[in-house]
Amino acid sequence: MPEEMKRNIVLMGAPGSGKGTQGAILSEKLGIKAFSMGDILRNVATGETKEAKKVKALIDKGNMVPDKLAIRLMEQELFKPENQKGFILDGFPRELSQAKALDKALNSRKYAKLHMDIDLVLLLQVPDDYVIERIIGRYQCAKCKSLYHEKYKHPQVFGICDECGGKEFTRRADDTYETVVSRLRTFRRVTAPVIPYYEMKGLLVCVDGTGPIDVVSEKIRKIVGY
Repeated sequence: MPEEMKRNIVLMGAPGSGKGTQGAILSEKLGIKAFSMGDILRNVATGETKEAKKVKALIDKGNMVPDKLAIRLMEQELFKPENQKGFILDGFPRELSQAKALDKALNSRKYAKLHMDIDLVLLLQVPDDYVIERIIGRYQCAKCKSLYHEKYKHPQVFGICDECGGKEFTRRADDTYETVVSRLRTFRRVTAPVIPYYEMKGLLVCVDGTGPIDVVSEKIRKIVGY
């Protein structure tokens, strides 16, 4: 990876803005792992512990998990040796306190020598009606979790996953109109204050996320430099 290439990247944007899709593309192109806080939380929510049930209840209602839990779960993934050559964060930090806690962890005595400071923050901008349409229409392969959409992305062969050949598809329990509206409100109230925090650090770049996936990806490619 060229030295000037951005390698530690935060993807920001409202729910359904395309963070997951663009994060996966960046992960493949750069050869580094994309961390989705949503996926991490959903994996935790499948458990039977008291904590897992609490996380599941919060997710189903479109609410955010406690700050300390989110930070702890992310740090467990981020500082694994195999992930120290670079990372992509999707959906984290979700609030200003998390952004500050992340910076504190990355610059702590334990990890400072790894040079894992944030290089770039990409803000994908899309209008609310676009977000709602995207989320309500999406579904995924039950086997490999590949994402599809009723309008924008069908399997090449009807009813068969392009990636693994699976024939069963599911929708996330929280992909409903009511939950999406709740999540958009939460984004504006809780996550939006993170934007000026990174802007003041000179890390923020805004990207129009309303175009086709490949068009948005090309915009990001020019910014990242791969």
